[in-house]
Order: sequence, then C-alpha cells, then structure tokens
Amino acid sequence: MEPDLSAFILAGGKSTRMGSDKAFILLDGRTLLARMLDLARQVTSNVHIVGDPAKFAPFAPTIDDIFPGCGPLGGIHAALRSSPADLNVILAVDVPFVSLALLSYLVSRAKNSDAAVTLPRAAGGFQPLCAVYRSSFADAAEKALRGGRCKIDGLFDQRNTLIVEEEELESAGFSPRIFRNLNTPEDLLASGS
Repeated sequence: MEPDLSAFILAGGKSTRMGSDKAFILLDGRTLLARMLDLARQVTSNVHIVGDPAKFAPFAPTIDDIFPGCGPLGGIHAALRSSPADLNVILAVDVPFVSLALLSYLVSRAKNSDAAVTLPRAAGGFQPLCAVYRSSFADAAEKALRGGRCKIDGLFDQRNTLIVEEEELESAGFSPRIFRNLNTPEDLLASGS
C-alpha cells in the first residue's frame, strides 16, 4: 500500500446508454462499484467515490463535483482538489477489467517521473480514466473548466504528460483489452456476465 497515494472512483455519469446506473450493474455477481472499490483499496487505504453523496455515501467517502455537468474532467478536478496526496489514481466505475498489476505499474511509472499525468494510450486512444494524476493537474483542469472546455485530451501536452504506449503495456504483459468499458447492455453481455 502506498502512503502518499489516493484513489478516486468516478461514478457520477448519467449511464444513459446502459439504461440504469452503471455503478450498480452486476458483473459476475458483484456490482461494478464494489469491484472498483476493492481494486482501489488494494492500492491505497485513501479511497473516495466522485459522485452523488446521497447515492454513494454508504460505500465510501464521497466527493461532489465543483463544476457539475462537466463530465469526467469535472470529476477529476473535484478529486484532485480534495486529495491530501500528490499522486492520485483515477478510475472510471465502468472499467472492471483493469488489474492491480496494471495500477501498480502505472503508479511506479508516475513515481519515477515528474509528469503531472501518467496515462496509457492503448485500445485506440488515451485512457484518462485509468491513470495517475499529480494534484497539480487540478490547476490546468480548473482553467479549462472555467473556460467552458470539458474535453480532457487537450490537456495532455508533451511537457507534463508521461504517456505509456500500448507497445510498452503489451511488453509488460497488459493487453489493450484490459481497458474495455461497459457502456451498454450489449457490452455487458459481450463481457461474458
């Protein structure tokens, strides 16, 4: 367990394509939220959920968005603003195939870098919801949000981002399929649940 590390599960999405709250969808008999909380708690004891406190407070301490309705960037910003740690693992509630080994690998890469963000680029693009952020990234996020920009990819510039490419992940034993997320009932069926 890492002492100067926090983890945040982003669970504030609307789940419109799934038709019901993704956090409470069952996969192999367990909710996605329970799976992600268990995974995060293997990395650090400082685990929070970013989402509606009325819905999620029974499961873990919760953080509400400071900029509501701004999608994942709003959630990442709220997480980083509330975090006591410099390094922060950010996970979406709907990436249940991510492993402890992958998170440990990303945290290790982040600790050995001064980049504001350590994130994978695999499975067709950046994976900002399975990444490690330094608390300083909150400043760039807040500037973007105040400017009405909610798209996160534009904030990953070469100076402050450590990109872990798909080839590196594969050579370390991680398949790009680990980043599959569950957005629709069809995705859930295809996952074998």
